[in-house]
Amino acid sequence: MPKRRLKYNNTRCTAAGHTFDSKKERDRYFELTALEKSNNISNLILQPSYPLTVNGTKVATYKADFEYLDLKTNLVVTEDVKSPITRKQPVYRLKNKMFAALYNRKIVET
Repeated sequence: MPKRRLKYNNTRCTAAGHTFDSKKERDRYFELTALEKSNNISNLILQPSYPLTVNGTKVATYKADFEYLDLKTNLVVTEDVKSPITRKQPVYRLKNKMFAALYNRKIVET
């Protein structure tokens, strides 16, 4: 049976015991682990999940790629690795806006 082509022509890969949706995401993970080792960030979390609840009803769940504490600004950063194509997807844009409204912070797109 032939391998199924992924929706955005990304290449899933495994590194350091984690599976990443793309090489770009894997590379960003290695950048963030280097920043964590050099004490620029801390508390790196892979694929944190956030419920998007409105008026007591769970509408959706947003799963980010990374979350960490930026030690220079002392702010929690939620980061998503996006290509120009996936940034334009209506579902992602809606979840991005809901996340910002519910959690009072923006998603950093890399």
